[in-house]
Amino acid sequence: MCPYENSLQSSQFLLLVGVLAASALLLVQCLRWHCPHWLVGTFQKSDGEEDSVPPPTPLPENEPSIQCPPATLPEMAAFYQELSTPTQGQTVIRQLMHKLLVFSAREVDHRGGCLMLQDTGISLLIPPGAVAVGRQERVFLVLVWDLSDAPSLSRSQALVSPVVACGPHGTSFLKPCILTFKHCAQQPSHARTYSSNTNLLDVKAWRPLGRPGAHTSRDECSIHLSHFSLYTCVLEAPARREARKWLQLAVFCSPLAPGQSHLQLRVYFLNNTPCALRWAVTNEQPHGGRLRGPCQLFDFTGSRGDQCLKLQYISEGWENVDDSSCQLVPHLHIWHGKCPFRSFCFRRKANETEDCLAQTSEIIVTMHTFQDGLETKYMEILRFQASEEESWAAPPPVSQPPPCNRLPPELFEQLQMLLEPNSITGNDWRRLASHLGLCGMKIRFLSCQRSPAAAILELFQEQNGSLQELHYLMTSMERLDCASAIQNYLTGKQNASLVPARGPAVDNEGLELDEKL
Repeated sequence: MCPYENSLQSSQFLLLVGVLAASALLLVQCLRWHCPHWLVGTFQKSDGEEDSVPPPTPLPENEPSIQCPPATLPEMAAFYQELSTPTQGQTVIRQLMHKLLVFSAREVDHRGGCLMLQDTGISLLIPPGAVAVGRQERVFLVLVWDLSDAPSLSRSQALVSPVVACGPHGTSFLKPCILTFKHCAQQPSHARTYSSNTNLLDVKAWRPLGRPGAHTSRDECSIHLSHFSLYTCVLEAPARREARKWLQLAVFCSPLAPGQSHLQLRVYFLNNTPCALRWAVTNEQPHGGRLRGPCQLFDFTGSRGDQCLKLQYISEGWENVDDSSCQLVPHLHIWHGKCPFRSFCFRRKANETEDCLAQTSEIIVTMHTFQDGLETKYMEILRFQASEEESWAAPPPVSQPPPCNRLPPELFEQLQMLLEPNSITGNDWRRLASHLGLCGMKIRFLSCQRSPAAAILELFQEQNGSLQELHYLMTSMERLDCASAIQNYLTGKQNASLVPARGPAVDNEGLELDEKL
């Protein structure tokens, strides 16, 4: 091989090596520009793992929920059909499409109507003239106990009311309807109403509702609705103002039976609203837990730490099973209205003497609860006591009369005529409305009806009240004329069902009872 060929091959080899080295340097430079954190992490891991930064932990409320399979059209149709079926004045608690719902439904016409969810503080008023004459609308009112339907909140926002749905979605009326529900914000001006203009089964799109359509009092939100949708209330304090809301602390426990070795109690941290307590009672029913004593209020602040529940005292003969005597509740779980609870489990100490057995037949527990860092400034004391002597068995069934969905037409008209005229003392249909639990605003609404007495009697019918209950109410109101009319009807009905030979004696009994009234 000639020297010229050798020099040519050497130059080609050097050129190839140079191209490879230049490519490698160019690749490294590109990686430095586009992926600097990857390179730094790669080189630092060989020196020490303490410099690597773990990914941020998501907030509890941002954790992905269990995704249910999408509903089919027949399932959605059955869902809304169930909600729209009139409940005859009853409040129904049922799980539909993986959602725990409390609802009531009815038909309304041009005379208007009222829907109320019992023991929740939620009502919907449809005024007279809201429905055109000759039309009937089926409407429903729903309390949603599915936490996934609540708005997605920031750390500064708090959920202070239930999520309420009025349906069917998008239904509009000739006059605004009035939806009312309770809230637990300490400053009503900090409570802001939100609306999601979506169906109950759709993905929610929460937006603030305009101020003119909503009014917030000390503990109640009132919204004038132009159409039906979903609604709730969110606490939003202004800048440099501390947001606060009221909690209710509810203690639940299962029965303490003779010879029972363990006992568990649970403390719920709930929004101070009737529907939150109703949820806790419903949640405890499968476990046999019952509310022990009245709930205690707690002033909960948004700028403080987690909630502490500390066990202070256990009566002699019992011991704590848990490793720790102090439990923490994450701040956002309470602030965002997730209704958390914490539990303690106790067991009897192994003793065989009669004195010790007598001591363990009763348990007394004292707990302190406070926000982390405020133990010396603000603390609530929870006391719990249970004994074997208490009657913890299931309460005896109450003998209730069969539901009376409709009053007899002739008796209805007679009571309407007696209660309609306004009395100077107010002992008319307004007094009956007060006995049925209606407040001033609802009584004023009924006064706008064509016949307030007929409206309040219809409300009594929707609550499935019996004639005996109505007779008792009239007697307690000292409306003996109405009580006598009811008694005459009951006596006449009883006479018709008895043997004719005993008719005169029964008539005499009815006369004697009328004279006593």
